[in-house]
Amino acid sequence: MSITVEEKQRLIGEFATKDGDTGSPEVQVAILSCRITTLTEH
Repeated sequence: MSITVEEKQRLIGEFATKDGDTGSPEVQVAILSCRITTLTEH
């Protein structure tokens, strides 16, 4: 099970360093951490 589009957009909005930022380390770590948490619960 992967994270939803809404959850990914929320993470991008929360951790982005500027508008349109999806590749900064902060955003990538937040998305991967969320995915790991989701998989761990599974």
